[in-house]
Amino acid sequence: MKSEAHVAAQASQLRAALNRAAHQYYTLDAPELPDAEYDKLFQQLQALEAAHPELRTPDSPTQRVGGTVLDGFTPVRHAVPMLSIRTETDTTPAGAEKFDQQVRNYLAAEQRRTELKTTDPRHRATPLGPDATAVLAGAPVGYVAEPKFDGLAISLRYENGVLVQAATRGDGETGEDVTQNIRTIRQIPLTLHAGKAAEFAVPPLLEVRGEVYMRRDDFEALNERMRERLAAGDKGAKTFVNPRNAAAGAVRQLDPAIAAQRPLSFFAYGLGEVTPAADGGPDFTSHWQVMQTLKSWGFPVSELIRQAQAASDLIAYHADIAAQRDALPFDIDGVVYKVDSLALQRELGFVSREPRWAVAHKYPAQEQLTTVQAIDIQVGRTGKLTPVAKLAPVFVGGVTVTNATLHNELEARRKDVRVGDTVIVRRAGDVIPEVVSVLPDKRAPGAPEFTMPTHCPVCGSDVVREEGEADHRCTGGLFCGAQRKQALLHFASRRALDIEGLGDKLVEQLVDGGVVKVLPDVYKLGLTSLAALDRMADKSAQNLLDALQKSKQTTLARFLYALGIRHVGETTAKDVARHFGQLDAIMGASVDQLLQVPDVGPVVAESIHTFFAQPHNREVVEQLRAAGVTWNEGEPVANAVLPLTGKTFVLTGTLPTLSRDDAKALLEAQGAKVAGSVSKKTSYVVAGEEAGSKLDKARELGVPVLDEAGMQALLAGLG
Repeated sequence: MKSEAHVAAQASQLRAALNRAAHQYYTLDAPELPDAEYDKLFQQLQALEAAHPELRTPDSPTQRVGGTVLDGFTPVRHAVPMLSIRTETDTTPAGAEKFDQQVRNYLAAEQRRTELKTTDPRHRATPLGPDATAVLAGAPVGYVAEPKFDGLAISLRYENGVLVQAATRGDGETGEDVTQNIRTIRQIPLTLHAGKAAEFAVPPLLEVRGEVYMRRDDFEALNERMRERLAAGDKGAKTFVNPRNAAAGAVRQLDPAIAAQRPLSFFAYGLGEVTPAADGGPDFTSHWQVMQTLKSWGFPVSELIRQAQAASDLIAYHADIAAQRDALPFDIDGVVYKVDSLALQRELGFVSREPRWAVAHKYPAQEQLTTVQAIDIQVGRTGKLTPVAKLAPVFVGGVTVTNATLHNELEARRKDVRVGDTVIVRRAGDVIPEVVSVLPDKRAPGAPEFTMPTHCPVCGSDVVREEGEADHRCTGGLFCGAQRKQALLHFASRRALDIEGLGDKLVEQLVDGGVVKVLPDVYKLGLTSLAALDRMADKSAQNLLDALQKSKQTTLARFLYALGIRHVGETTAKDVARHFGQLDAIMGASVDQLLQVPDVGPVVAESIHTFFAQPHNREVVEQLRAAGVTWNEGEPVANAVLPLTGKTFVLTGTLPTLSRDDAKALLEAQGAKVAGSVSKKTSYVVAGEEAGSKLDKARELGVPVLDEAGMQALLAGLG
């Protein structure tokens, strides 16, 4: 059994940790502790204080909302305290059922106290009202359900319809005057007018409570601007961890001009001090009525707010918003249920710092703390190298996470993630988990910075990062085991070697089964080995073997394209093949020589040169040649001017005898360029049946139009 001193010390440590986290969250706007971790510590302190009431202190986080007035802002005393609501951490449907039952249980207890008719001040002398009586008789409790926005709580004070003050929550009793900054938010009305649908006139005194937040797209745009400023050497710029942090930082800027540069939004969700009905104020009877009136007075109210009857509706709402959560334009971490009847709210009252008539029903935390045990490098099927943080297992976003992407070296270095670090990990919906930020205070001394390897961890080929790109890539495309499936599928594609029957599922079997380890192995396949594969009968196997044999006779351009060289598409492959005429000349070409090819720029030239500089790739090419893959080679036409050089053709519709590819090949063989759209620079449009908008465009621009016979006649006349 723990001693009293040990329990007191534990409570003191929890209070210190929670107060530090609250200071970072509310005052410094630089949170280091995820919400889920804060909630866990808070619940531990609540349990300790419940078991040992003598340990509960006035400054305990369980007795106050959190936050202090920042130097430079004028304190604002809230006439109606801005207290927080209780959080239901059970993220299952049982959380909604539990709240509904708690409401009923409290009303039943109050009814029993009334029936005691004692003079004990703990027992109420006034009978319950009609709304409570109806609930006790079996009627469902009416609720309003709304998203739990992840932003900064604000109180807006209007006098005679004019905004006179805006204040943060602060510690719940006293906040900060941020009126000038709030005026920069265009969604917040500066003057109020009751619309035609308004049930009540705007009262002389009105305090509206709501949430200032930043939309996700605005947050991404803001961070992108910050990254550009950092890249330009602006030491005053900084990126933000999340939209809530960015919104809070904007609201609590001492310079309103800076706040105005940050795009903020607002949702109203309740009231503070209001002129009483007896003095001419609105006679509200329900929270739903309040929200509809606020909307009619010009305040933005979330379209996701719903009325609900009983726990079953709350459960359905929780599930519905969860399904939309990742697609919403703003962050939420749960939903809020409020008893709709204001009379019933008054009878339920408050307990400690929280109303009994409201609860926040959370979703599984999307952020958690864990440690980085290692940083591995994954090689994707296109050769992209991705650093991946291997994590101590942590439950986040509804699943246990052990890996988180660091995206690329630049991102890993920007976040400064190192092995051994304590990090915040985020997972939203089906999004790949990622490291959001590092807690540098917890880093071990001497932890080395992360650097990307210079050689592929799978095949040992050189790793390169092209100028202007963030990603590193393995250059051993044809040889690298990680890229084998992608390389084989591309090699067999219709515009490459056109190996009919060699599709996704078969390639997966061949590679996973170790039958094809390098690309040339595909030409070593036999009838027996193929027929043994799943869903591959003798006839299918023979058809594939026939297709493989047929594919051996190809063209230099097709073969070059089939190799899957980065940045080398079908057109570039044709240009390079035509320019050099022979594969050996291409393989031995320098970057400067490759730059002599029309339309080949520095990036493409460097990519081709780097590809053939890898011994692995040259070996694969030689093995393919040895397997019988061949093509007709000719003299280079680097300096030759073909009859249709400089002419641009556009093909549209269905030609009588030629496929689109065949017609394109005939034109390109004479030096023509075949484009996909019609412009003033188009020389001819070749139109077949069912030609559409391209033909209309050609007629509009006066571009000559040929049918298939006209094109053939033009080609025949070239001599």
